Amino acid sequence: MQDHGELITRAQAWLDEDPDPETREELAKLLAGADAPENLAELAARFGGTLQFGTAGLRGELGAGPMRMNRSVVIRAAAGLAAYLKGKGHTDGLVVVGYDARHKSADFARDTAAVMTGAGLRAAVLPRPLPTPVLAFAIRHLGAVAGVEVTASHNPPRDNGYKVYLGDGSQIVPPADGEIAAEIAAVAALADVPRPDSGWEVLGEDVLEAYLARTDAVLADGSPRTARAVYTAMHGVGKDTLLAAFARAGFPEPVLVAEQAEPDPDFPTVAFPNPEEPGAMDLAFATARAARPDLVIANDPDADRCAVAVPTDAERTGWRMLRGDEVGALLAAHLVRRGARGTFAESIVSSSLLGRIAEKAGVGYEETLTGFKWIARVDGLRYGYEEALGYCVDPEGVRDKDGITAALLVTELASELKEEGRTLLDLLDDLAVEHGLHATDQLSVRVEDLSLIAAAMRRLREQPPTSLAGLAVTRAEDLTEGTETLPPTDGLRYAMEGARVIVRPSGTEPKLKCYLEVVVPVAGRAGLPAAHARAAELLAALKRDLAAAAGI
Repeated sequence: MQDHGELITRAQAWLDEDPDPETREELAKLLAGADAPENLAELAARFGGTLQFGTAGLRGELGAGPMRMNRSVVIRAAAGLAAYLKGKGHTDGLVVVGYDARHKSADFARDTAAVMTGAGLRAAVLPRPLPTPVLAFAIRHLGAVAGVEVTASHNPPRDNGYKVYLGDGSQIVPPADGEIAAEIAAVAALADVPRPDSGWEVLGEDVLEAYLARTDAVLADGSPRTARAVYTAMHGVGKDTLLAAFARAGFPEPVLVAEQAEPDPDFPTVAFPNPEEPGAMDLAFATARAARPDLVIANDPDADRCAVAVPTDAERTGWRMLRGDEVGALLAAHLVRRGARGTFAESIVSSSLLGRIAEKAGVGYEETLTGFKWIARVDGLRYGYEEALGYCVDPEGVRDKDGITAALLVTELASELKEEGRTLLDLLDDLAVEHGLHATDQLSVRVEDLSLIAAAMRRLREQPPTSLAGLAVTRAEDLTEGTETLPPTDGLRYAMEGARVIVRPSGTEPKLKCYLEVVVPVAGRAGLPAAHARAAELLAALKRDLAAAAGI
């Protein structure tokens, strides 16, 4: 615990140079009431360290202090990035800045542009809040040396974040993150960081038009465009871009979930603005029951992820969310059917079904660490996906996950199947019969106290399970040591006959995540119900036994 006097001194020094009237007022009130235990505890939480810059950039709760997201933290981050770029010889390179519609996003984007301009670099800001994939596209399209996206993706309303891309259009990986972090730490007083009031470019609509023109390339010439969709933007920035892309492609105009269509940084209709979270899709399903479309599509707030739901009955009154692994396999099968070549890639926490599809099709396959920062770097990448609803279907255009082009491609697939009198569920059944039923699930534990995650990982390392769900663990790997094909990461992997488990702390949220997969042989289409029942039984047992082993 910091000394009381030292804590007050640090907070006062921060207040003295804070450029934001809102956070200055907030911090001044905390300091004025510093004798109250609750205020002192809050100051200790805000000044007990610094928000760490890593491969996810920065992400945290908005507020004053070095452990929160605010203009002071962003200015230092931008100054550190500028110093890193200049140190790499990019003395007058272009940095493109994008932002979402969260609280403070526009301010953070403007501060970043000002710092880049003051450092002698050229800066260009997207014209308004736009999807993250538009920023990832713009970096490559404009020949930039780096890009910054101000977003906290699907985090709670109180959060914001700062995602950094380099000139190849993919997110930073080691050692760049550590080198940028060192430059950030070297920034002294904010007054020493030049921040002119002008000098950067605000890009026009032509950059968005170029992105939209590129989205056409993911579809096959002359393919059916008949599937009808209900769409939710989840209070984010995806609506206008997705509607424009669908109109260009010639699909029926999606029916909007009106309550979630417009950007709203408070995300009033959802507990967490993430399609995977319980309840987040309730309004979309209610809209679908009235509109009776062929599928439901959801983007997360910055529209780099895409969720898909399908009807479970002929009347389209019942709806089921597809898992990210299911959509990942469907898109892979669709691309294979269209004759796609190149390498198909996924992260280690995603379903092994992709490897089976790739092998059968005779295309390359690669497994990476978690995150698109790794998937995007695969040589010869043609398609990449991650189970957390992320899909890269046009790597030459967007070297990152893209919820807009993924939505187009899955709607094209649904249209082709519709013409054949079939559905996405029918194709999933085909894949299960051909390759075995690959069923996945996740045990995810959100914590207030991060030490609980460390304790669970330590317990598993000290007492690794020898069996899970009645299956003997045939291989236990501590991924901190790396493997022949993977660099080190904080994770554990357990292999069993017909099952696999991976445990890792989330890189962006206070969660411990456990990824489960079972593979059940299928004896023809008649064997599907029994295979699904067996898979559900095994996944439930894996969850139970793993929770006990981890003490969570």
